[in-house]
Order: sequence, then C-alpha cells, then structure tokens
Amino acid sequence: MQANLPHGLLSAREVEPRLKADFCGAGGEPSSRDGKPTTEEEPRAMSLAGVSCLVTGAGGFLGQRIVCLLLEEEEAPAEIRLLDKAFSAEALGRFDKFKGKTELKILEGDIRDVTFLHRACQGVSLVVHTASLIDTLGLIEKKLLWEVNVTGTQLLLEACIRCNVQHFIYTSTIEVTGPNCKGDPIFNGDEDTAYESTSKFPYAQSKRLAEDAVLKADGQVLKDGGTLMTCALRSMYIFGEGCPFLQGHLDKCLLNKNIYLRFSRKEALVNPVYVGNIAWAHVQAAKALRAPQRAKHVRGKFYYISDDTPHMSYADLNYELTKELGFGIEPRLPMPLTMLYYFSLLLEMLSFLLRPFVRYVPSTNRHLVTLLNTPFTFSYRKAQQDFGYVPRYTWEEAKQGTGEWLASVIPQRRLILQSSTA
Repeated sequence: MQANLPHGLLSAREVEPRLKADFCGAGGEPSSRDGKPTTEEEPRAMSLAGVSCLVTGAGGFLGQRIVCLLLEEEEAPAEIRLLDKAFSAEALGRFDKFKGKTELKILEGDIRDVTFLHRACQGVSLVVHTASLIDTLGLIEKKLLWEVNVTGTQLLLEACIRCNVQHFIYTSTIEVTGPNCKGDPIFNGDEDTAYESTSKFPYAQSKRLAEDAVLKADGQVLKDGGTLMTCALRSMYIFGEGCPFLQGHLDKCLLNKNIYLRFSRKEALVNPVYVGNIAWAHVQAAKALRAPQRAKHVRGKFYYISDDTPHMSYADLNYELTKELGFGIEPRLPMPLTMLYYFSLLLEMLSFLLRPFVRYVPSTNRHLVTLLNTPFTFSYRKAQQDFGYVPRYTWEEAKQGTGEWLASVIPQRRLILQSSTA
C-alpha cells in the first residue's frame, strides 16, 4: 500500500515529480572539515555538479544522511532519485521542505522488481546502493534475505548496465570480513590484513556475495559502449541520530532501571563509525570515481570506513553516549564468556528441535556472542590515501549530536514502554 504523501510530494507512480532541494539538517550542523583530496585534480571532476544520482535505501538511517550531504554540496547533483520500498512520514515531511537547486524524485518500489529498477536507473550516471536487510539474530527468513541483499543487488547491477550507469558504490559491512567463528581478533587492520573469514551466518554471507557481485561488475561494458566503475565501502557498526539499534538498547536500558545490559566484555574493542562520516565517505568515493586519475585507484576495490571514535566495546558505546544523562551499565557479562557461548548453542539446538512445530528465534546465538566479544578494529588510512576520505565530524560532535537525540526520545520511549508493559 502506498504511503500518504505530504502536500507537494508526489509518488514516482503518479505525475512526474519535480521537487527542489538544497539543504538537509540531519543531526546538527556540519563541521567545516571537508576531507579535501591530498593531490590535485581537475576541479570540475572532483564535484558532482550536473550528476543524476540514484540512492537506494534512501528512506533508511544511512540513506537519508547520504542524501543530506549530497544536497549540502556546493556543486550539488542536478537530480537525486530516492528509492525505497516505503518512506516514513517524517522523511517525506523533510523532503517536502526542500527548496533549492537539486531536483528530488521519490521512487517507492521493490528492489526485486526488474521493471521498476530499469525505470529508476534510466538517465542516471551514479548509483549509491545502501538498501539491504540487516539481521543479526536470524529473524528474517534466509530466502527473503537472499532475494533482497543478493538478488536485488544483482538485478540493480544488470539495470545499471542496460541503462548506461557509469558509477556504482555499494554499502558493505565489516561482517563481510568477520569476526570468524573462532573469534580471531584484528587490531587496527586494513585492506591488506590477512584473515580467515569463516562466518556462515546468513546476513554476513548475503552481504559478502553482494559485495563480490559489485566488485566483479567493475569494467563491465555498458550498452552504449562505456564502462561501469564500482567500489564497495565496508562500514564499521554505524551509530548516530536515528540509529534503530541504539534505540533498541535504550529501551532495554529503560526497562532495566536505567542500567544498560552488559552484552560485550570491556576488552572487546571495536571502532564504530558515526553515520555522518560513513555518509561522507560515500560522497567522497562518488567524486573519486568521476575523477579519471582517482578512479584508477578506487575502482574494483573495497575500503574499510571508520573514523576517530575511540575504540571501545559495543556495550560501552551505549553507555558512553548517555552516561551524562545519568545512565549506568552492568559491570560484567551475565555469565562467563565460555558459558554464554554454550548457552547460546543450547538455545540454537532448542530452536532446531522446535522447528517442525513452531518458529522460535533465540534472543542470542553463537555468531552474535562472538561478534560482540571479539576485538575487531580497522583503519581508514587507505580510503584517505585513495580518495581523500577524512571524517567530517569529530568524535565530540558525533557524541553530542547522538546524545542529544537519545535524550529527546527518552520521554516518548518511556511512555511507549510503560503502556506496553501495563
């Protein structure tokens, strides 16, 4: 069913929409740092002026922020097409307020729909593909996960080749690398770090296959004789304003008398990335693919994207973002790590035995326990070297913006939780 659109916003299925846009204030004002390239390029080539860009997953947490940064560009794209299966009323309301030099087109549809994708890609020169299903617990049926994450990406690539799309950026994930089932750690790794990746968890597998398809598509001959250029950005865990995972942890904290649950040991250091910085990396990569000299180094490659967020465990990140609001965190795991691992195995076995009768998805599993308790940190130095990525927001700005957002949603979340438990 199609969502109700605010006044002035038309669906792509209706009359051809032509909205103008110039700015999107998501999560506070941007800093003055712009991550300028370290080598000289043709000034025009390092901009997105005149580009027609398609952003998939544009209604999501990351997709919205990418669109915002594209609109903030001094030489913004001529057109941005926002593709998603559905858009929230909040997102549509934000788009309705745009009045500027960039045309916005809302496209509601399914990424598995070949005809829809062909129409969406017609006349586009750049695709930023963020759309995917994220599942760390196994809540989503594997067939659906594959259809969206793997088949959807393959269909989008085929549409790009038919429609002569020249540049394609894929939002990948650190889970493509690991941690593996043995919990082997990585400290300050990079793209050349050797690692035995053995994860068979469906989400990680689906993202790995999709990334492979994107990188293998680099160099494909387009219908008009041109060449498709692709790259993939492997993001760390993304936090920031509007993060659904942060809100989920906040809810559990509120139900636990303002004490965050300790689901990862303090020594399991990771380096999450702020949503504004991973979005900025996409913009920088897009510029690089359009600059002939830069494109030679970037195309067909993957890059780890992190920022200057201090290394800490996933659980401690939640606490760090809200400790000034009076929240606490449990001092230790609910049970020793080895015991927690085998407890998760027991739950998985129970789920398997119940499968003929009922679908039971445990609240934890061995993959999640390993993921949350393995030190796993990566540097962004290669992205900085190859396409000039420098974090746009400092840790202090990211922490402040995210903390203010969390503080703003606490009253509403308390009321919702109280009514649901009454």
